[in-house]
Amino acid sequence: MANNILPLFVRFTSVILLTILLNACKTGDYEEVQLKQIRDVVVDANTDPRLRATAIFFNPNNKQGKLRKIDVDIYVNGKKAGKIDQKLRTVIPANGEFSVPLEVQLAIKELGFFDTLLGALGGKKFEIRYEGSLKLTYHGIPFRVPVKYKDEVRVRF
Repeated sequence: MANNILPLFVRFTSVILLTILLNACKTGDYEEVQLKQIRDVVVDANTDPRLRATAIFFNPNNKQGKLRKIDVDIYVNGKKAGKIDQKLRTVIPANGEFSVPLEVQLAIKELGFFDTLLGALGGKKFEIRYEGSLKLTYHGIPFRVPVKYKDEVRVRF
C-alpha cells in the first residue's frame, strides 16, 4: 500500500508546484508600459542628419523591469524618415516614469531635402509618427509592447 501512495504523492506535489509556477508567471495582471511623450526633438542638419529626442515612458505596474530594445520606425509627414534600433539595459521603475534618449539617422532623400529645408525655414510644423515596439523583461520573461505615437513638432535645424 505504501508503494501506491508514493507515486500519487509525487504526482500531486508536481501538479501543485506547476500550478504555483504558472500563477507566478501569469501576465494577466501586467499592464503595458506607455509612451507618454516625445520631447526635446532636435534635428542636427549636416551631411549625416540625425534626429535626437527624449522619450518619456510610464510603467503602471507595481514591479520594476528592464527595457531591452527599441525598434521603432519614424515617419515625417507620412513618409518613412528613419528607424530607431537601440539595444538598452534601462531599468524600468515600478509605478513611475522614466526617460530614454533617442537618436536616429534621418533619410532626408526619402523626404525630399528641398521640401524639408523650406518647411523648416518657413516655420512649418511636421507631423512625426513613431510606430514599432519595445522589448521589455519582467523577472526574465520577455514582452513586446507596441508603440504608436503621433505628434506635431516644429523642427529646428
